[in-house]
Amino acid sequence: MSAPKKVVLAYSGGLDTSIILKWLQTEYGCEVVTFTADLGQGEELEPARQKALTLGIKPENIHVEDVREEFVRDFVFPMFRANAVYEGLYLLGTSIARPLISKRLVEIAEETGADAVAHGATGKGNDQVRFELAAYALNPDIKVIAPWREWDLTSRTKLLDFAEKNQIPIAKDKRGEAPFSVDANLLHTSSEGKVLEDPAEMAPDYVYQRTVNPEDAPNEPEYIEVGFERGDAVSVNGEAMSPATVLTKLNELGGKHGVGRLDLVEGRFVGMKSRGIYETPGGTILLEAHRGIESITMDRGAMHLKDQLMPQYAELIYNGFWFSPERTMLQAAIDASQTHVTGTVRLKLYKGSARTVGRWSDHSLYSEAHVTFEDDAGAYDQKDAAGFIQLNALRLKLLAARDRRLKG
Repeated sequence: MSAPKKVVLAYSGGLDTSIILKWLQTEYGCEVVTFTADLGQGEELEPARQKALTLGIKPENIHVEDVREEFVRDFVFPMFRANAVYEGLYLLGTSIARPLISKRLVEIAEETGADAVAHGATGKGNDQVRFELAAYALNPDIKVIAPWREWDLTSRTKLLDFAEKNQIPIAKDKRGEAPFSVDANLLHTSSEGKVLEDPAEMAPDYVYQRTVNPEDAPNEPEYIEVGFERGDAVSVNGEAMSPATVLTKLNELGGKHGVGRLDLVEGRFVGMKSRGIYETPGGTILLEAHRGIESITMDRGAMHLKDQLMPQYAELIYNGFWFSPERTMLQAAIDASQTHVTGTVRLKLYKGSARTVGRWSDHSLYSEAHVTFEDDAGAYDQKDAAGFIQLNALRLKLLAARDRRLKG
């Protein structure tokens, strides 16, 4: 690959991406543009702007953007319409943020005339795949630079030496090895590495940042109501809210009750297994509520087909194929299924759990007249079930008769 002339870097303002910024300048002699996204990670982003300025980035080349609403509206909510869960447990909080970051990197590259983008993902993880597949899907001609796969800064000591040599400020708490690494956004926090690498050892309490210990959560349950329109949450406790505000509120409620903790060993796309500690309080409530409203508004056939499609959809997101034609095709089917997924769900939050305890909708398919144990006034003729059973039993009876004949 020829040396880039201008690079758009996904920049957090932290030590690692600051080292990458300076490395790009020294290694390639190129102009660097920074992009810092507010995805709801809970950190003040203005220091990232100031840090970029101190590292010689022109003010016009520093992009700090609040993308929380776009993140939830265009990425998180479409994913939750599918009830997407990877390997039965993981709500894909890190995975779903990467295509948005890549999208903005490519867009800013086009706006600024940059010919390359760069990210700080390592060569062992999934994020390098997600960043790069998304970037190439949006611009097949873009150059992608992954310094962790190129440089010789292979130890913490070498990284700190490079930082000192290039006058990059190093916070005192960065001198020693961090006990674990954290990725956070409005949907979740993800912690992995170091103290968490042995899957046989229980994660220390200090790893959890967004949720209280369920044992220390309030001793009284809290009941909340989430309103939906066409599969998306639009209100909490009767108050209409924007997508990001809904998720923020559910995070607050779930965190208080210790909802959404997950200790997971997952199969990475690159082949290895890794152990992570995830906290997804609002997302856990949202998934439970969405399934609750679907249960009374969706036809059985549509629901069951959607549940069959879900693992494939979740794997596409996990593996970085958000902008692929197959994900788009599945999304169209999923969105079509949500036409009548409108109504309200009541949930009970208590000691780490979020459980549906009520649901209602003007679009409901639930008919009390058909399921009642009392007199159904002719709504359902129970005698009809006999023929239904006989027709469905015919092939089973034929199989059983053949097997008995062969045994005899």
